[in-house]
Amino acid sequence: MAGAPLPPPPPCVFCQIARKSSSTPLLHSDDKVVAFQDIKPAAFRHYLVIPVEHIPTVKDLRRRSEDYSLVLHMLNVGQTLLRKDAPEAEQFRFGFHQLPFNSVNHLHLHCFALPFIPRWKHIKYISLGPLSGFIEAEKLLGKTKPLSTNTS
Repeated sequence: MAGAPLPPPPPCVFCQIARKSSSTPLLHSDDKVVAFQDIKPAAFRHYLVIPVEHIPTVKDLRRRSEDYSLVLHMLNVGQTLLRKDAPEAEQFRFGFHQLPFNSVNHLHLHCFALPFIPRWKHIKYISLGPLSGFIEAEKLLGKTKPLSTNTS
């Protein structure tokens, strides 16, 4: 029907988790982030750390202290959880999907205790350079770290 209002967009599933209005068990919760297990784990341990505030994607982050601090806090939470829960892991890996490969439009850090299970799942978490794909958390920290204004 012409002129009919569009239906509202579906609610963001990660916002519901962050607001604790879902049944998802949280591994960590504070005023900035929450962490939980991925519903389709791709590794021995696979956790997601998300900001409480809705930030759609890594493309919405800027080179400023607030964004840098958020990504650093997300990384610290993920590292702490995996070191505690999977000290025997072969390796840890942390990163974010970039458009068009993100499955949920709410910033989320993938935290892996490797190996990938099954091994072919690593394909989904490969960097494609300028074509997007997966960006390692350390690389995103470099992109959000404020430039020094100190000229001395």
